[in-house]
Amino acid sequence: MKAHLALSLATASLWHRRKVLALVCLTLTLSVTLLLGIQYLRTEVKQSFTSTISDTDLIIGARSGQLNLLLYTVFHIGDATNNIRWSTFQELKQDTRIDWLIPISLGDSYKGFRVVGTDKGFGEHFRFGRGQPLVLAKGQWFSGVFDVVLGAGVARTLNHSIDDEIVLSHGGGRTSFSNHKDTPFTVTGILEATGTPVDQAVYISLQGMEAMHVGWESGVARPGRTLTPEQAEGREFTPGAITAVFAGLDRKILTFRVQRDLNQYTGEPLSAILPGVALSELWRLMSQFEQALLGITGFVVITSLIGLIAVLLTLQTQRAHEIAILRATGASPGLIASLYLIECLALAVVACLISLGLSAFAISMLGPWVLTNYGIQIQLRPLNLEEWALLTSVPLAALLAALVPAFSAWRQSRSQGFGSPGEM
Repeated sequence: MKAHLALSLATASLWHRRKVLALVCLTLTLSVTLLLGIQYLRTEVKQSFTSTISDTDLIIGARSGQLNLLLYTVFHIGDATNNIRWSTFQELKQDTRIDWLIPISLGDSYKGFRVVGTDKGFGEHFRFGRGQPLVLAKGQWFSGVFDVVLGAGVARTLNHSIDDEIVLSHGGGRTSFSNHKDTPFTVTGILEATGTPVDQAVYISLQGMEAMHVGWESGVARPGRTLTPEQAEGREFTPGAITAVFAGLDRKILTFRVQRDLNQYTGEPLSAILPGVALSELWRLMSQFEQALLGITGFVVITSLIGLIAVLLTLQTQRAHEIAILRATGASPGLIASLYLIECLALAVVACLISLGLSAFAISMLGPWVLTNYGIQIQLRPLNLEEWALLTSVPLAALLAALVPAFSAWRQSRSQGFGSPGEM
């Protein structure tokens, strides 16, 4: 009976002050949406990072730090400090402990997207997510010297399709004045979207990488020395060096031993890193920033709750007449105080529900844009335990915040001296 009466009075009170409290609810909704959104993005970005590469036991490159090697080979950020000799790659192929190798050659670009020179082993052995293979949405992998396969993001952004001709640029920058215009490439395949940096790259054969650089010195084409596609047809092009190698071992238990042997390789200075370890270190560095961002957002929510307290305390002076009437009709101080608790809790719950709807709408609208521009897949999914805990903490915090105006109302109602021994 008392609970039903308290709910009825609280509902009537909220409706009577709906204009002022709607603004408070809007402020709280936006702050909760920001808090939930950052936590959601944090989880999705971490998942995207950890699923960028899988089932690759070692990444081998010239001697450098493991983060630098990971960034330029997997995320296409930065440049290699040096290359690996082709003879070293051939020696690695003779190592019986290694099951497969994927050569990677970098250094060129196409309208801001990284060009990756590799072989068909990339399509056969590269995995992302939970061991998912690369799948061609259209066409086939390169077979000719001047064939090219586009990542899903590249094809979508530049509106390319099968049989289009493209001209690659020398160097890895977004703007280049040195183009390989004598050796246009033909699009033979387009990959399905993976939500990883694979979508933001262009893939050619190692032979194609070598052929388009014939006649080039110090980043400049020498007139009359470059090849045309017709001149390159039927010729073999062997690279002198490559940038890095992805390796898969026959027995995973040998990973650390092979890594140690490669780091002590006497033929040339090499670095062999474990992708999982390097990804963990990269996320650890980034997590400091996102934790700080999450903390700042938490302060925004606290500020909104403080604003809610201030509004309720301000309105309390205008509710003196209402409290006097309730006391005169037999309402207890506890019942009057509970109205403030119910009102705060109701506002917080409504704000959380609206923020869930806003977050879902924003993710469905911005998800494809983020995938296209940043190669990060963000999709709708049920909230995890951490996100639910964060969301439910807002009503609990609102309930604690309501104790301030509730206690004030309780003291005010007791001082008025109304009521009877059988107060409600």
